[in-house]
Amino acid sequence: MDYANDPELNGKYLGTITKDFAAVSDTLQEASAQIRKRDISKYPVFIFARQEVPLGTLLVNADDAGLEWHVFASYLELLVQQGIVGMEGIETFQQTYKDADEFCCLFVVDEEFTNFVFIPYPED
Repeated sequence: MDYANDPELNGKYLGTITKDFAAVSDTLQEASAQIRKRDISKYPVFIFARQEVPLGTLLVNADDAGLEWHVFASYLELLVQQGIVGMEGIETFQQTYKDADEFCCLFVVDEEFTNFVFIPYPED
């Protein structure tokens, strides 16, 4: 499996993110399709955070779902408004964004690690 080509995404994160992602991937894939179908954005982003963060809309509450990570639904334009992606970073983000039907764009927010990660949806 090819995850973000980022050496910082070490085992500590990869294990828990992958486990939680597997549990919610169907929900995220459906939400991604809805965001794109409704012309909200071509660039859905799902925020994985251990605490509640003021980014996007809470999609999966970790406590309710028995997971380690809360999941929030967002998208590029909102992240630009919130200052997460700078105006100068929009074009680069769009160029590196992977096919949303095949990959989920996660924005992982933790004390030691904050980064965008693309994870392939599981094959049926």
